[in-house]
Amino acid sequence: MDAEQGLIAVAVDPHPLLEAVVFTTTFPAPLGAQEHPALRVPFAPDFAAPLQSDDAVRLAVRELLRQAGFKPTGRSKPASEYLVRAVAEGWLSPDQGINAAVDACNAVSLHSGLPISVVDLDLAAAPYSIAACPARTSYVFNPSGQVIDIGKLLSLWDAQGPCAGPVKDSQRTKTHEGTTRTLSVIWGTGALPGRTEAAWRWHRELLEGAGAVVERVGGGGG
Repeated sequence: MDAEQGLIAVAVDPHPLLEAVVFTTTFPAPLGAQEHPALRVPFAPDFAAPLQSDDAVRLAVRELLRQAGFKPTGRSKPASEYLVRAVAEGWLSPDQGINAAVDACNAVSLHSGLPISVVDLDLAAAPYSIAACPARTSYVFNPSGQVIDIGKLLSLWDAQGPCAGPVKDSQRTKTHEGTTRTLSVIWGTGALPGRTEAAWRWHRELLEGAGAVVERVGGGGG
């Protein structure tokens, strides 16, 4: 499909647990030209979110990532777990975020307990797919050039290889001030019935509240 025409297809490899929701978002202006403080309100410690995470959610997400042999512990824990610490230590707060795309992603991931990826559609290239990575696969995940081993981890792939996943997204396709279009993946699991769809509904609501156009991509689960 041609991303320029808004036609996106994502092929998903069969998986016993994966219940992914994939969607595109088109923003009314480049992310660097927008300010949406409402998207940071969910980072407040007393925010009443429509979803709450707990140990059962955490364990189910880790089991999802373990299916192909990945070990989701230490520095390789799911991104949703990292966000709990980020808020507790003030790296994310109602006064401090990143941009509309990432703030909405982080808000939903934090409270749902599900990892969520977001990539810049103009930095990625079709065809897109979701599949586990071969052993010893890695990519750079931040501006300083740090590398993460994503061997055996479920990942979003584009024409150049894996570009995002439930632990850390690739620096190659991350959003920036000029981003206007994104592709997102909610990494849900069938072990948590209804949670992925609830996270999707809230995510869409937050983005549409920021003036974005959100379209779900067909194909979803495993």
